[in-house]
Amino acid sequence: MKVVYASTPSQEKRIRELVQYFYTNVFPLYFSDDDIMEFEQLQVLHTSTRHYEYFGTLKEAFQVITSLQTLISILESSEPQLKYEPIFRKNVRILTDFGLSFPFNFQQFSGEKNDENVLSIYTKAANELLV
Repeated sequence: MKVVYASTPSQEKRIRELVQYFYTNVFPLYFSDDDIMEFEQLQVLHTSTRHYEYFGTLKEAFQVITSLQTLISILESSEPQLKYEPIFRKNVRILTDFGLSFPFNFQQFSGEKNDENVLSIYTKAANELLV
C-alpha cells in the first residue's frame, strides 16, 4: 500500500496566485496588452478543477509551484541569459506534463524588456483610491 497526500487548498491558491503574477507582472514586461488578451483566450497557464486532479498530490503541486517560481525568476532577471535556457525548457515541460499551457520558447523572452513604468491594463495599480 502506498500513502499519498493530497494537495492542500493553500497550494492550489498559491498556484492561482503565481499564474496571476505572470499576467500582471511578467507578461507586461515582454508583450502588449493585445498579446496578453490573446493569451487569456488561448488559456495560457489556465487552471481548472481538472488540472488540480493532475497535480493532486503534495509532490505534484510543489512541482508546479516550483516550476512557476523558477520561470518567474528567470524572466524577471535583468536579462534572461542563454545559460538558463535548459532550465527554462525543463520547467515548461513540467508545466505541460501537468496540463498547463505555456506555449513560449526562451527566445521570445530574450529581447528587449519593458522594465520602466510598464503601462498595461494587466499591471496592478500603483495606488488605489477608495470611493
